[in-house]
Amino acid sequence: MRKNRVKIIALAFLLQLVLPGAGRQAVAQAGTAAYPAMAPLDQYLIADETSEIALARSAAPRSISDKAEVMVLGRAGYKTAVKGSNGFLCIVERSWGQSTDQSEFWNPKMRAPHCFNAQATRSFAPIYLMKTRLVLAGKSKAEIATALDKNQFSALEPGAMAYMMSKQQYLNDTGKSWHPHVMFFSPGDMTKSWAADDSNSPVMMANDPQERVTILFVVADKWSDGTAAPMNMP
Repeated sequence: MRKNRVKIIALAFLLQLVLPGAGRQAVAQAGTAAYPAMAPLDQYLIADETSEIALARSAAPRSISDKAEVMVLGRAGYKTAVKGSNGFLCIVERSWGQSTDQSEFWNPKMRAPHCFNAQATRSFAPIYLMKTRLVLAGKSKAEIATALDKNQFSALEPGAMAYMMSKQQYLNDTGKSWHPHVMFFSPGDMTKSWAADDSNSPVMMANDPQERVTILFVVADKWSDGTAAPMNMP
């Protein structure tokens, strides 16, 4: 039961999860009441660019993030604030990084620092950046879902992954600052080959049909700054 709860908290930000009938309906209704529409844009922005750069970099250990490209969100979309040299991209995703049917899609409190490696930067991050452009253009969740369905994205590159090890992450109102973890992106179902979701395996898995990807993730025991992460977190 604890592992199922862990999975729901972690991937509620990113993925379309299949929750049991009444439970899913209750979560959806609660989220709809709290976040029925997009809040004013200022609530999603971080006023101080330096603070957003630091938050983005906190997704990965400094040996990685100090040499990464960093993008920050402005009124016209994401822009490069720091040029990188190692192929990684650090960015703070907002709530529309999750599937359009999620209850917290418009939650303005969400801040999810990611550091994508070069493969994910080229082939996975563009999906989120496109969603951002649609959000800032005033598109509805239905219009965003339709655009995702029609868009022909580049094939996901082998080895695509991302660090999410920020102590300051706020993934959703339930998980808030969840466990530090690393995610691996696959275009197919990797459940069996990775033994994901096995009762004794540290690897968990969920599918995101909108972004046509399977995400495998492994919980880490330390935050990106090297401090220990409590293992008794929700």
